Amino acid sequence: MKRSAELAELETRLGVRFRNVALLREALTHASMSGPNRSDNQRLEFLGDRVLGLVMSEALLERDRAASEGQLAPRYNALVRKETCADVAREAGIGDALKLGRSERLSGGRRKMALLGDAMEAVIAAVYVDQGFEIAKAMVLRLWGARIDGVEKDARDAKTALQEWAQARGLPPPAYIETARSGPDHAPVFTIEARLESGETAAAAAGSKRQAEQKAAEALLAAVDRAPS
Repeated sequence: MKRSAELAELETRLGVRFRNVALLREALTHASMSGPNRSDNQRLEFLGDRVLGLVMSEALLERDRAASEGQLAPRYNALVRKETCADVAREAGIGDALKLGRSERLSGGRRKMALLGDAMEAVIAAVYVDQGFEIAKAMVLRLWGARIDGVEKDARDAKTALQEWAQARGLPPPAYIETARSGPDHAPVFTIEARLESGETAAAAAGSKRQAEQKAAEALLAAVDRAPS
């Protein structure tokens, strides 16, 4: 199958030249564009999620041979979660190459976290099917590189860490309150305030409530850690 200039440019950014470029097309095709003669990327996404998981598991074990499962798990979760996949997809320009139905295009599908994250996983699977695990692994490590090197050795989900902080001091779990919402319906921005019963608060904004809650928890953790004991 002849490759378009758009696909050739994406291959350059990914650092992979496909033998069967049809696999890359499939990885970039959302269900809103599927049809009798066009497969969408859902099956590849399923496979890519598993390939990504194996790559990250190996990478984390190699980087810290003394870490326990309890220490590795939150680092792993931070690297494979949908938000991280979407961020990597944005950096690689995958959104610009997505094949979307009209409704998804009009609703800002090229910027949606879920679509970008799914497409990133599908692209990983496409490379795996086309050229094998080692080439897929090399691509993932290259695209995720700084994130893997920078993931905190004792990184934890910020909301979990804040809850543990509160419990250790006899406080109930923190509350998360949506204080504002802005932006169009297809690309909303949520502002969430994290509150402790002891009075401390911190707010953050993001494109999803989950992200905003995590950022607010992270900000509040930083604030209480700086506070004099």
